[in-house]
Amino acid sequence: MLRQEMKQELTERILPFWLRLKDDQYGGLYGRVDFNLNVDRQGDKGGIVTARFLWTFSAAYRILKDEKYLKMADHLYQFLQDKLIDHEHKGIYWLLNYKGEPKDTRKHIYAQSFALYGLSEYYRVTQKQEALDLALELYDLMETVGFDQESQAYKEEFNREWIEMPNEMLSENGVVAEITMNTHIHILEAYTNLYKAHPTEELKFRLETLLKVHYEKIYQQDTHCLGVFFDRQWNNIIPLKSFGHDIEAAWLMDDTIHTLAIENEAYNKMIIDISYNISNYAIQTDGSLINEEENGHLDYTRVWWVQAEAIVGFYNAYQRTGDEQFLERIRGLWNYIKTVIHDSRPGGEWYWSIKPDGTPTERDLVEPWKASYHNGRMALELIERIDNDDSQ
Repeated sequence: MLRQEMKQELTERILPFWLRLKDDQYGGLYGRVDFNLNVDRQGDKGGIVTARFLWTFSAAYRILKDEKYLKMADHLYQFLQDKLIDHEHKGIYWLLNYKGEPKDTRKHIYAQSFALYGLSEYYRVTQKQEALDLALELYDLMETVGFDQESQAYKEEFNREWIEMPNEMLSENGVVAEITMNTHIHILEAYTNLYKAHPTEELKFRLETLLKVHYEKIYQQDTHCLGVFFDRQWNNIIPLKSFGHDIEAAWLMDDTIHTLAIENEAYNKMIIDISYNISNYAIQTDGSLINEEENGHLDYTRVWWVQAEAIVGFYNAYQRTGDEQFLERIRGLWNYIKTVIHDSRPGGEWYWSIKPDGTPTERDLVEPWKASYHNGRMALELIERIDNDDSQ
């Protein structure tokens, strides 16, 4: 039943919404849809969302084998290769205008990781050597320019010429962080997908090192949460809990563990403890997952991607533990998504977020941070995991 609903969600709501935004004139997808569902054909096109679109449609083709998804993936790959890559200084731009011309030329390791993620998935379904070569070029760039050997951390923000700059784009909550959890979990995600496409001993070593960093530096054993913002010495610089990132990171780390066949009880306990903590601490009576806690103050906003990642995270926790509590959490989240997060207007997809009073936040429904990735991946992960469970 859940698999059927996830496939229906993916093929009848999520992917059709994004397919309608294909820009045949300038490439990529139209970059902005306002809260009233008006398509802005001159909206800026983000580097991160373009890479996420490439991942989504490549993965959708890999799992569902529908040619229209591969056609869209081909379209997105061409746009990324032709317009998003800086062919002079390497790496992908932060932002393009609607014509595909560079608008914000800064480079961010977070953005490079998503380009690598999308390219490796595209290679998995097409076996195009040029896509793998581009992914490996980005990997080399991240390792040679983006990695700080002394701290074992990845740097964050650079200008176009790869001179390090203050981390404006991945800092929030009134701080500018030299190291972020967000960048590190998505490097782990990207490298794991690259390993699935092109396993090497060097990449395995990098992934093992990254997992160790997550456990020893990012994970907070006293709270069973992840730290969010750090200084260069890995000191946690703000008492902040990001519930969506925690449950997302739990299943992403577990995916790396399974992919590399790592046997480590401490890691296993971390995954389970994070999952129970989110289930017991941040889930509300209406089934939803709230956003974050800063300095003891809870933010009760229900963000679209947080609900989607929680469904995957709790299914992963159920697979690990067999505890029916996690299936109950999934039922609550899915009901909340269908009744509150869904934009039921004709042509709608998901609202960005729901305010604590239960009304939708009047925020653009498509923009450089909102893509098909979180909720599309929720459906794809559940389809694939349920199929694998049924076959065993």
